Amino acid sequence: MGAPARRALWILYVCFTALRTNALRVSMRESTVEVVRGDSVILPCSFFASSPLSRLNIIWTLAPFSNPESPIQVIVYDHGQIIEDPSLIGRVGFTGIPWSADIMVNDTQISDAGIYRCMVNNPPETADASIGELLLSVLVAPSLPACRWDGDMEAGGSVTLSCSVAEGVPTPEIRWDKLNPEEISLPINMEGELSGSVQIVNVSLQTSGLYRCSASNLLATVNCYINLSVYSAVAQSHSGILQGVLLTLSMSLMLLALLVLLAWLHRTSQDGRQRVSKEEEEEEEGYNEIRYTPSLMKRSFV
Repeated sequence: MGAPARRALWILYVCFTALRTNALRVSMRESTVEVVRGDSVILPCSFFASSPLSRLNIIWTLAPFSNPESPIQVIVYDHGQIIEDPSLIGRVGFTGIPWSADIMVNDTQISDAGIYRCMVNNPPETADASIGELLLSVLVAPSLPACRWDGDMEAGGSVTLSCSVAEGVPTPEIRWDKLNPEEISLPINMEGELSGSVQIVNVSLQTSGLYRCSASNLLATVNCYINLSVYSAVAQSHSGILQGVLLTLSMSLMLLALLVLLAWLHRTSQDGRQRVSKEEEEEEEGYNEIRYTPSLMKRSFV
């Protein structure tokens, strides 16, 4: 049976009951209603009046979960006029006035959640159970969790993984898992409703890996991740020694190359000087021979 048929049957039942008692009656077709934040929702309120509706008065109030002791007036229908709460203008309205007291709330917010009351009067009729009540829950997907870690990442130390979400209705379930080499669920310590942590003591190289925090409720599951890298002081020391040896070897090779280069330059310089000296000597010998040749030639001619 569809929703319109159920609603019609309910109204007929209310009308039949009211005729028997000859009094104004109000009934709520639902006692609880759920809506996802941002969506629209209809809050049902049925009534039957045997007198003309010229003096009909309908008042909807809300006792929010955040402050149940201070109810607010959501919307009023009084003698043909509609008055909305200033904070809800444009988001609330009647759907079938004056024959139905149902209202619709658009773009629902967390602040809309709470206990709603529908009060109907139609003078001169006497009222009998003229106030209906329902609970509205606004569902919110978990916000993206924030992951962080704190502690000593050296082997043998302790590390704390923390995860928190800002919002979520119903309250999200928070869990921690290690993802590799195989997925392992970790015991969690809850710190309030929206935060949970895991403490890992005596960490080792096997502790290294990818960790995931999940926040889940009826609407969604969201995750954040932390990659832990545990180091060993001994291994780091060996690594430092190896790096020192490699650095020393590199410097020695550079120094040796520099010495070879200097020796080669020195040898090249000496060879150059020797070659220049030899050339000068040869030039000088040639010059002397040319200088005395004319004299010899003259004496031979005489």
